[in-house]
Amino acid sequence: MIPENRIPTHPGNILLEEFLVPLGLTQVEFAQHLGIPVQRINEIVRGKRGVTSATAWLFSEALETTPEFWLNLQMNRDLALSRPEKPTKPLQAVSGW
Repeated sequence: MIPENRIPTHPGNILLEEFLVPLGLTQVEFAQHLGIPVQRINEIVRGKRGVTSATAWLFSEALETTPEFWLNLQMNRDLALSRPEKPTKPLQAVSGW
């Protein structure tokens, strides 16, 4: 369930605080391990870039998580940020058939 009273944490913050810092890894070291540009990791950590399915696979294999973990973090944030201010009324069934 997506929280309604706050925007879910960006996956980059989770990456930094829950994985890189405890493992004692820098963004540069992590990027080198994954074989990707450090800019990609840095933009994710800064919240300037989202986690794609390809990145989710890389993160999941390196950090022993699942790609779904990373994609769900991203999806929940994206959905919260795009929530309409005025909900759409549900369709009503047409009667008389």
